[in-house]
Amino acid sequence: MPSEKQTAVTYYVGVDVGSASVRAALVDGFGTVLAHAEQPIQVWEPQPDHYEQSSADIWAACCSVTKEVVRGVDASQIRGLGFDATCSLVVVDKQFQPLAVNSEGQNHRNVIMWMDHRAASQVKHINATQHRVLNYVGGAMSVEMQPPKLLWIKENLPESWEKVGYFFDLPDFLSWKATGVTARSLCTVVCKWTYTSDRGWDDSFWKMIGLEDLVKDKYEKIGNLVLSPGEAVGKGLTPDAAEDLGLPEGIAVAASLIDAHAGGLGVIGADVKGHNLPCENQPITSRVAMICGTSSCHMGVSETPIFVPGVWGPYFSAMVPGLWLNEGGQSATGKLIDHVVRGHVAFPELEAKAAASAHSIYTYLNSHLDLIKKSLPVGFLTVDLHVWPDFHGNRSPLTDLTLKGMVVGLTLSRGLDELALIYLATIQAIALGTRHILEAMQAAGHEITTLFLCGGLSKNPLFVQMHADITGKPVVLSKEVESVLVGAAILGACASGDFASIQEAMAKMGKIGRVVQPNHEHKRFYDKKYEVFLKLVEHQREYRSIMNSL
Repeated sequence: MPSEKQTAVTYYVGVDVGSASVRAALVDGFGTVLAHAEQPIQVWEPQPDHYEQSSADIWAACCSVTKEVVRGVDASQIRGLGFDATCSLVVVDKQFQPLAVNSEGQNHRNVIMWMDHRAASQVKHINATQHRVLNYVGGAMSVEMQPPKLLWIKENLPESWEKVGYFFDLPDFLSWKATGVTARSLCTVVCKWTYTSDRGWDDSFWKMIGLEDLVKDKYEKIGNLVLSPGEAVGKGLTPDAAEDLGLPEGIAVAASLIDAHAGGLGVIGADVKGHNLPCENQPITSRVAMICGTSSCHMGVSETPIFVPGVWGPYFSAMVPGLWLNEGGQSATGKLIDHVVRGHVAFPELEAKAAASAHSIYTYLNSHLDLIKKSLPVGFLTVDLHVWPDFHGNRSPLTDLTLKGMVVGLTLSRGLDELALIYLATIQAIALGTRHILEAMQAAGHEITTLFLCGGLSKNPLFVQMHADITGKPVVLSKEVESVLVGAAILGACASGDFASIQEAMAKMGKIGRVVQPNHEHKRFYDKKYEVFLKLVEHQREYRSIMNSL
C-alpha cells in the first residue's frame, strides 16, 4: 500500500522528449493525466542519414510545457519530477556548453539523434571485434547506440573531440539540467553504452574499438555515477532549474528512462483482473509492452537472462527493477506510414477530403477502406500487395542496417483506393515485423501471451486490430493514451518516496482501457501473408548476392 503521504492529493510531473516534440503532463497518484502540453522541437537533416538537434532548444521546450501543466496548481502538492527522452547523444564541453556534432561547426546543433545512421562504418568495425559485451545487445551492436557515434566524432570531428567535457544520453542530460548532478541512469548506460550492472564498464571493449581515451579519466566523460531509474538524483531541483520549469525548488528529481522504457513502465504492470486475458494471474513476464510512435520498441522482461539473437539485451534492471529486459524494435513505423501516405500521388486529394470531413487523414483512410472492402474483411484487400517495411534498415531480429524497403504488387492506378491499399499493406507489414520479433523472443525462451500497446500509433484502431490479428494475441490499450508520460511521472513518484517501489507505483498508476481480441478466423490468411513476408527478405538478399557477383 502507498504510505500515508499518499492520502493527501499529490501530483507528479512527467516530461517526455520525443523525436519531434516535448510533452509534459501533471499526473495524480492514481495515474490520471490532469493536464497535458506539447511543443515542437527542431530537427536538422544536413545530409542523408544525419539527424541533429539542439539541447538548448530541447530544454527550453521542457521548461515551456512544464510551466503550462502546473499553472494554477498548489506547488506544495507537486512531489516529484521524472524525465524520459529518446536515446540521442548530447555533446558538451568542460563548461557544459554545447559542442558541434557537424562539420559546419554549428555548436548549437550538439545532439546526434537516435535515428541518425552516420556511424555505419564505425558500427561495422565494432561488430567485427566480436567483443563479449556484444552478447548483451543481441550479438551485434546497432548504429543507433552510442559507441559507434562516439567513434564517428573522434574520427571525423577531432576539434570537437578534443574539447569534449561530457557525453550524455539525452535522458541523463535532462536530469543533469534539473539537478546539476552528472549521474547517469542504469537504463541508458546499460541499454545504449555497454555498461553492465554487475561489472560496470569493460575497459577492454573501449580500448579494442579505439576509444581508450574514455578509460583514462575513469569514465568521467560518459558517467561513473550510475543510479537506478526512479532513484532520487542529488538534492532535487536546483534553484535555477526550479525557476526555468516553474516548479518548487528541491522537489525530488528521478533518475530517468529512455522514452520507450517509460512507455513500458506506464503499461506493462497494470492490473488486468476481470478482463479475461491470458496474462491474468500470470507473472509480468508473460507480457510484452509495445511502444509505437516514430519507431516501435517491443519490451519483454524475464526473471533470468534470455539471449535472443537480433534482439537487444538481456539488460538487468533497465526498466523494471530486478528483472531482465529484452528490447526488440523497428526503426521506422509511424515515420514509414507517414512517408508512404504523404509521398503518394493521391495525397493532396486525401488531405482535402479529410479536411472537408473534419477527420484526420488516417481516420479518413480507415473509413475509405471500409467503403471499398465490400463483403471481405478489410485485411484481405492486400492479397496481391505485399510490403517489406525496412525502409530505414532492420533493427530486430535481423540487425541488418543495409536492408531496404520492398513493395510487390503495384499497378498503374493512382487514386485514393490505391493509396488506402498501400497504407493498409504498410500497417500489415509493420505488424508482420512485430510477429517476426515475437517469434524470435519466444524461440529463445520468452513465453508471451499478451501485447500492451501505447504511443501515437496505438490511437489508430486499424494499426491495433492488425497487430492483434497478425500476432494472434490480444492487445491491451492503456486507459491513459499518454502512457509514456505516466511512466515518466511514475519515476517522479518513486523519487519522492511516496511509493515503496517502482512495481508498487506501476500497479497503482498504470490503468488498462480497451482490450482488442484477434479475429482467429483470419489466421490462415495472415499465416500466408507471413510466409510471403519472409520470402521478401530472402529474395532481397538473393538479388543483392546476384548484383554483388558482378
